[in-house]
Amino acid sequence: MDLSKSHIVIMWTVGPDEVAPGDALFQSHGKWMEGHSRKGDTALLDYSISKGPELSNPVDPDSAPTGDTIFVLDEFYASPAGVVEHWRLARDTWHDLPAFMDWTSKARQVVTLHSGTVIQGLW
Repeated sequence: MDLSKSHIVIMWTVGPDEVAPGDALFQSHGKWMEGHSRKGDTALLDYSISKGPELSNPVDPDSAPTGDTIFVLDEFYASPAGVVEHWRLARDTWHDLPAFMDWTSKARQVVTLHSGTVIQGLW
């Protein structure tokens, strides 16, 4: 595992009224991400969006849902330069960035890891 790679990981916890807008924004985001470089030190190596119910006890998968939803974005880049390039492209070319920032401001909680350094991996 090459430990020089970088991640952007963001988790949004949103109320029921923000799930459909989140779905629409991530649909737009995914289409936009298809234009990212797949080569060199700015290469996007992996991209995923996940969502699921927030649980009343976050470490007990059998606990009751709270009614809120958690969205998780994970972007994996060949190096920290990919993260820098991603944010440059977002500001310059993603037309839904303002709507995305507005949606983010409505979240109950947002947790972000920008340019996270891989410290362990299996594959």
